[in-house]
Amino acid sequence: MSANTTTRKTDNVLAGPILRRLESRRIVFWLAAREPCIWRLSIKDIENGAALVPNATPVRIGRHCFLYLLDFVLDSDLPTDQALPYDLQWQKESSSEAENWVSIREWAPDLCQDGHDLPQFVKRTRLAGVLHGSCRKPHYPCEDGLVAADHWLNLKANDPASWPAFLMLTGDQVYVDDVAGPMLTAIHELIEELGLYDEQIEEALVPDSQTLYKSKYNYYRRSELLPDVRPNDPLRKRFFEGAKKPVFTTSSADNHLVTLAEILAMYLLVWSPITWDCLPEGLPAGLSPEETERYRKERETLTHFIGGLKSVRRVLAHMPTLMIFDDHDVTDDWNLTADWEQTAYGHPFSRRIIGNALVGYMLCQGWGNNPDAFKDDTLEKIQAWSQSPTKPHQDDLIHHLLHFHHWEYSLDTKPKLLVMDTRTRRWRSERNLNRPSGLMDWEALTELQTELLNHDSVVMVSPAPIFGVKLIEVVQKCFSLAGKPLLVDAENWMAHKGTAGAILNIFRHTRTPAHFVILSGDVHYSFVYGIQLKSQRGVPHLWQITSSGIKNEFPRKLLDTLDRLSRWLYSPRSPLNYFTRRRGMKINPFKPETASHGERLLNQAGIGYVEFAEDGKPTYVEQISMQKRTQFRLDVPEESSSTPGETQ
Repeated sequence: MSANTTTRKTDNVLAGPILRRLESRRIVFWLAAREPCIWRLSIKDIENGAALVPNATPVRIGRHCFLYLLDFVLDSDLPTDQALPYDLQWQKESSSEAENWVSIREWAPDLCQDGHDLPQFVKRTRLAGVLHGSCRKPHYPCEDGLVAADHWLNLKANDPASWPAFLMLTGDQVYVDDVAGPMLTAIHELIEELGLYDEQIEEALVPDSQTLYKSKYNYYRRSELLPDVRPNDPLRKRFFEGAKKPVFTTSSADNHLVTLAEILAMYLLVWSPITWDCLPEGLPAGLSPEETERYRKERETLTHFIGGLKSVRRVLAHMPTLMIFDDHDVTDDWNLTADWEQTAYGHPFSRRIIGNALVGYMLCQGWGNNPDAFKDDTLEKIQAWSQSPTKPHQDDLIHHLLHFHHWEYSLDTKPKLLVMDTRTRRWRSERNLNRPSGLMDWEALTELQTELLNHDSVVMVSPAPIFGVKLIEVVQKCFSLAGKPLLVDAENWMAHKGTAGAILNIFRHTRTPAHFVILSGDVHYSFVYGIQLKSQRGVPHLWQITSSGIKNEFPRKLLDTLDRLSRWLYSPRSPLNYFTRRRGMKINPFKPETASHGERLLNQAGIGYVEFAEDGKPTYVEQISMQKRTQFRLDVPEESSSTPGETQ
């Protein structure tokens, strides 16, 4: 399809509005539009009825596509715990007449909840509840947890005091490294329709983006294009024993995204039903019989995914939504080992692919988390590329973001919310570059401890669980010792001695909060642990609450087996507990209400929901899916708090 010269009111906004950061005197929206616009926001009974004008500098990413972060600053505090209907209006930059403003009632009438004529949001007095989850793979054959979140919130449309404070997406909002064939078709059609920028590619079998899109390797053969190295370098003699070692270690790299245009188009497609008008009927040319069958099955799954995007768009317009990356937002095993980093960043092509994904994350996710972190050099480099999308400007932007160290952020809520960057500030192993790096280095952990001082309670977001399933971590450690950590994604907090010791010492420190809640995802199953120091009595000191995936699941039979074996091998009085880094702690699992044989792990795609008491202690945890809601029984721990050893 090609872009129309005349934009209708209902299709100018391609994606969004996504409500991002929400504070007492600040409201931030992200969206994408076909043409440059000016914006204003009206909220009933706010600012004496005057329309709010945002700080908004568009980032042009193509001939017919502009990304906006609309940052509205108020003169007085927002009312709390009540519904605040809003009307986000636009008009063309070239228009000068007041009557040309287009109301959200006109350009997005389907955003409203049942019985309401405007979308609404709620500014909560405290962090009373949170929706959270990770791992949303469009072509995985299960229901979409964001659709379930919208249906759940719609039932509460007239009860604003019961709304969560935030929707927290804890990683893998997109799968850059695992793309379905029909998704790639839609990506390329959208690139053409919007005129998303082309780019040159260095040291690759294809010299530029257009050659890539027309290449015989474009569908289901991209793994043959991705960088690889010969194993004659002793530094890289690991992983696969063969003629070549791939830099990109994902097992699903057949359609790995490469260009920045592809990545930006994917973000538009996973968040908006409007952009899917570009998916043509039929099949791409040149597919084998096996690829044709795979394409058809993926298209059937994606058709169901597309059908839920109206709900996804609606919930993102109502809930303040915060995000943080994990590996698939960039590529599988991103920065897992020091050797991986040296290999990947040492090749211009792989460095460009990783850098493009990081630029896409910054524009579509990171920017809205903490706009102030990007106000200086980053936005200047973004605009330089936007106005002149040449290779030098793109390389300069990528170099800047690869050395950027302010992806973490916090909100001054009650309890305080801390979102950790566990991907770019790694504690690299100095003795063996093949060993897994620590998820945070000493400097980052020191900064974290400083953030925690003088707070009675805190909610921390770590994409990977800090307290995970012991048996799975032991399996990962065995592969790491054998020099093959990439085979099992050996990414857990206990995999690196320095990081493990530092984070556990933070939890033990007398001046840090009395209550910690850790929200995580990543693992494609859900669980809840209560954790105490052995010297403690009474309620747990820490809670590990994991919800995953939003649209992904763990292989059921394998998870059941691992769950059962872990209970046997790491029972409360097992001597194996004394060989763990957490042997000074007692870990009590809380069972899901559906557990019939002692299961601790819940394999149910959906969205997690947590409620907090005034002191920051979690009082209610459940996993919400389209079919059912499953509660974790926080009042019935599997073991009493006096059980010796590590109860895993």
